[in-house]
Parts: sequence; C-alpha cells; structure tokens
Amino acid sequence: MKIVVCVKQVPDSAAKVVVENGQVTWGDAPLVINPWDEFAVEAALLQQEAHGGEVIALSMGGESAREALKHALAMGCSQAILVSDPAMAGSDSQAVARVLAAAIQKIGDVDLAFFGKQAIDGDMGVTAAQTARALGWPMLSQVSVIQALDPASKTIRVARSMEEGRQVVEARFPAVVSVGKDIAEPRYPSFMGIRKASRAVIPTWSLADLGMTVPTSVVKWPEITNPPAREVVTEIISGDSPQEIAEKLADKILAEKVL
Repeated sequence: MKIVVCVKQVPDSAAKVVVENGQVTWGDAPLVINPWDEFAVEAALLQQEAHGGEVIALSMGGESAREALKHALAMGCSQAILVSDPAMAGSDSQAVARVLAAAIQKIGDVDLAFFGKQAIDGDMGVTAAQTARALGWPMLSQVSVIQALDPASKTIRVARSMEEGRQVVEARFPAVVSVGKDIAEPRYPSFMGIRKASRAVIPTWSLADLGMTVPTSVVKWPEITNPPAREVVTEIISGDSPQEIAEKLADKILAEKVL
C-alpha cells in the first residue's frame, strides 16, 4: 500500500503576523510543519504499521519547506518530495491543489492521500477537497476514526466528526482523507528518525517535471493591510451593594445603546 501525506510549512502558531509595506511578515518567529498535518502524518504511519507499504511526504513551497518534510521523515515517513517553482508564487488553493494532484499522479500507484483538516496560516480548509476533485477521487473529510481499511478489497471505512455527532462513510481506493485532532496523538520524532531525516536526500520537482504549466488562480490578493486598530476601554463599576452595582450597569448598558 502506498500512502502520500501532504504537509505544509507555516509560521509558528505563537507568531504575531503583521503586514509591513504590503507584505506579510512574522518577524523572527520560526517556520514549522503545519500542526494539523502532524495528525495526518500520524494517521498515515498508523496505517502503514497496520497494513505495510510506505508513506511518502509531499510538500509544495520554497526551499525552506524542506524542514517540514524533514519533520515528517523524522516521524517515520519513508520518503519526501518537494514541489518548488518560482512561478507558483502567490497561487491560490485551487492552483496548489492541481499541482499536488499532478505530483501524486507522478508518484504513481497511490492508494490514499492524507491531509490535515486545514493550514493555520490560510485557515481555509479546502485544499484537500480541491485536490480530490482534481484527481477525481472520493473525498473523506473531517475524519476522526479510521474504522476499517482493507488493502485487498481496496476499501476504507471512516467516522467523520459532525456537529450532530459522527457519520460513518465508506469508499474505495484511491481516495483523499483529511483528518482532525481526534484521529491520534502525533508521535514525537525519534533521535534516530531525526538523524535519518538530516541525511535524507529530498528531490525537488518543478512544474516542468510534472508536465504542466502554471495553473490559473481564480483568487488574487491585490492588496494586504493590517486590520484597523481597536481601542478598548475597561471600566470597573463599583458600588456599596450588588443592587447599586446592577443599577449602574443597567444604566450604562442603556446609555451605550447595547440594548
């Protein structure tokens, strides 16, 4: 069984992201593997351990994205591939999905493609579904439990987390699976895994290697600005009794036309 897990490099979740001179910056904060993608890596590795095969980490981005791939390798992925092309700068999620789909097809004979539910920088959560559409594969989203997986019959049954509870669905391979944090706790990279990742040779594929031109982006960002600053004033209402405080609070609410 061959599994591809797509990962992305993002600013650390503690980073303060701002716009300077029309460009997004996060200062000196480190770049890390997208936290949601760690759950996808863990889910893929668990299936490998249970059913055999290999897990290949795939990422699209600049040279720095190699660090996210090395993290996936340190966790236990067998191989890693970076898709990098300057022509993809500023591409929207649909264009990225088409490139990822082309890379998955180039890898060949892929049974499952795992994604985290979303990336913490864009927070759109649509790339997995768009990749599935580009591939023409079934899409299993918001997966919290993989109930059954049979490589022989090429079927997978999962439970999806929904507001009303859980929904059980089944699909045939090949398929795209996006997972949430309930799937499993991501393992820590082992010392041997870190050493192996540091020595790993990660091939880089360009759009030409994928046999494609730059996909058209339908969403563009002509201008990026910081949100307007909000002035927040805190007032402590005091009084000699709870009733007096409540009356003052009610008067304040009515004066501010909150009610």
